[in-house]
Amino acid sequence: MRLLHTMIRTGNLDRAIDFYTRILGMKLLRRKDYPDGKFTLAFVGYGDETDHTVIELTYNWDVNQYDLGTGFGHLAIEVDDAHAACEHIRQMGGHVIREAGPMKHGNTIIAFVADPDGYKIELIQKAA
Repeated sequence: MRLLHTMIRTGNLDRAIDFYTRILGMKLLRRKDYPDGKFTLAFVGYGDETDHTVIELTYNWDVNQYDLGTGFGHLAIEVDDAHAACEHIRQMGGHVIREAGPMKHGNTIIAFVADPDGYKIELIQKAA
């Protein structure tokens, strides 16, 4: 068994795809409209779905915003340098919500950014 994907809903699919591809450097792997169901699915990730876990972006037509709720925490991405990643994300127009630094009660360097829909993404610096 393996984890295939995480699904999150977006109120603006093009804006979400732009964030995950242009700002976080993922690739748009596939996108398909489902007219009978009035929704579109787009899959983004750092590698092919056969070998990598990816994110499924779900856009329900005519729904522009969602309440994030209290059950969802965050997605996590490993980076070489959390400080440099924050700076790059900021320069590309992304929103850094916690600057890079040691995690509370630990030494791992982390940061948090938010995607255009408000979902939190933790950047975890590779251990030296």
